[in-house]
Amino acid sequence: MKRILTAAALLLAATMGLEAQRPMKAPKGGKAISDELIGIFFEDISSSADGGLFAELVQNGSFEFSPTEHDGWGPSTAWRFLRPGHSLGRVESRMENPLHPNNPTYMRLSIERVKEYYDYKGWKGVGLENNGFDGISVKAGAKYYFSVFLRNVKGGEKQVRIVLVEPQGWGKDPKLLAETTLSLENEVGTWKKYEATLTPTEDCQKAALQLLVLNTGEVDVDEISLMPEDTYKGHGLRKDLTQALADLQPKFLRFPGGCIVHGGGDGFWNTYRWKTTIGPRHERRHLKNTWGYHQSMGLGYYEYFQLCEDLGMAPLPILPCGVSCQGTNGGWGMRDQAQDVVPMSEMDEWVQDALDLIEWANGDVTTTWGRRRAEQGHPAPFGLKYLGIGNEERISPEFAERFKYMYERVTKAHPEIVIVGTAGPGSHPGNPDFDNGWRLAEEIGLPIIDEHYYEPNRYFLTSRQYDKYPRNRKTKVYLGEYASKDKKLIDALAEGLYLLHVERNADVVTMTSYAPLFARKNATNWNPDLIYFDNERPFLTCSYYIQQMFGRSSGQYYYGNCVKFTEDTELVEQSVVLNVKTRRLFVKLCNAGAEAKTAQLNLSRFGSPKTATKTVLSGEPNQENNFEQQPIAPQTETISIKKRMSLDLPPYTFLMLEIPL
Repeated sequence: MKRILTAAALLLAATMGLEAQRPMKAPKGGKAISDELIGIFFEDISSSADGGLFAELVQNGSFEFSPTEHDGWGPSTAWRFLRPGHSLGRVESRMENPLHPNNPTYMRLSIERVKEYYDYKGWKGVGLENNGFDGISVKAGAKYYFSVFLRNVKGGEKQVRIVLVEPQGWGKDPKLLAETTLSLENEVGTWKKYEATLTPTEDCQKAALQLLVLNTGEVDVDEISLMPEDTYKGHGLRKDLTQALADLQPKFLRFPGGCIVHGGGDGFWNTYRWKTTIGPRHERRHLKNTWGYHQSMGLGYYEYFQLCEDLGMAPLPILPCGVSCQGTNGGWGMRDQAQDVVPMSEMDEWVQDALDLIEWANGDVTTTWGRRRAEQGHPAPFGLKYLGIGNEERISPEFAERFKYMYERVTKAHPEIVIVGTAGPGSHPGNPDFDNGWRLAEEIGLPIIDEHYYEPNRYFLTSRQYDKYPRNRKTKVYLGEYASKDKKLIDALAEGLYLLHVERNADVVTMTSYAPLFARKNATNWNPDLIYFDNERPFLTCSYYIQQMFGRSSGQYYYGNCVKFTEDTELVEQSVVLNVKTRRLFVKLCNAGAEAKTAQLNLSRFGSPKTATKTVLSGEPNQENNFEQQPIAPQTETISIKKRMSLDLPPYTFLMLEIPL
């Protein structure tokens, strides 16, 4: 009997638990809003991919760096030629019979003598050394996966020593951290992949990787890689940086840009084409990055879609539409400067790229591109819903013609896909591109238009742009790039104040994403950014914590009359949002002014809540988080609440209540 009662009690408890998770009915007075309001936008700027989110530790492992990308760069950039023990040999870059046409450059090592006269304490051979991105950071006991493609050109079987070392300076032996030896087969003329695992004996923040051939002859080397075994869910992305993204609880990811989508100011030869970023790494076509460095495409479309799946985000890929970036031909800020455009007779290729991407993402394994996705390791469809066409191009007649051509053909073939267009750069009423973009959107019935703007914090503190937008438009707004132009607390509060305004208008604004997302220390192209990082850790800005609170407080209904301020409401905003799926009520209050405020809450329509999780971000307005200091972070506590209550709101404070219902 006791056993039966226990089982019944467990069943009752489980039933009650299920009941608590069932969606609730929204009380009257709420306005339906988007629950996909907060997402993220990844562009490879400030070394966000190679040396950043993509966990590869070797820089220029494919020897494809070029002076086109940066003055003085070439195949040997980031590499040092080695011949310890006074071994003799040389190295040269070559392109004949490459590993793959998309990755044509490799290195040939010619070894003439190894340890014939000198031992030099055991160090010998002819080879190469790479110190990654400002050093290779390794941890004791962690496993690192090494791989390389080798081709024996001359001589018999060879031993190739792979070592992780801590360099000790000129004339001193390096400290050995990990090593292994590969046996290069005596098969001349054939590329073969070799793999090994290295396990360092101690931590080192400035390690280097060495490849040393220990026998005479000639060897071709390409695609050298060193990856930590411990990546996010085993999918090749740096764990701490990806976790920082996961903690934002974003609802979508826009990628891969940004200006890199249409080649920045470099023209069509540098346009990002998704098909060359999938498949095995050695088959991917490298590109010059718009921001002045190299893209290996180790972080390509497959990795972006996998990241979306891992974090529960909707993918929003952006494709070029046959029109160059407004920066081409020196066109920044020059409206009369002609855009480069693809002839209309060639636009079908760009349309087909879009149709093939949809098939790659959503098609089953019997389709051509669905099979390609499955071959890479993902038989199930990714579930693509959104597709962006174009990125803040000048909305010229040439752009309108090409955009409409792509839009009509893609929507006819796939009416289920939601197309996101562009309102051009500087998306404020009165800007010619903004006005032209909206006219085009309304003409064709575009579902979503992407607006971009970066402004001083005063704009975000005082502007309420979306209050004035017509409510009868079919086209919704995606605020795809925005930020206050500094990273102090007052800038984050200005963004928070503005997001409360956006949330009030989330029947018009359906999506937002701060930009840029990442910036590497000592390699920053743009300020401010949401997350800064070095080889050891991310550094979270005040703006990051504002984004995090909004990401955690998404909902389907907005209530505008639950909070009143007793004092002057300048530089103050509020929002009350209900998530009926999670049965959570969120009250968000922002005071971006120097005077304390008091908020009167009336939550009686939501029952009788007893407790709430209170999160507060507060400080001095000019404080900021940086590489040396992180003085500002949210403080969280559980508090008792009532249906009707008052809350004190100190100066320069963002406060959020999360209330279970």
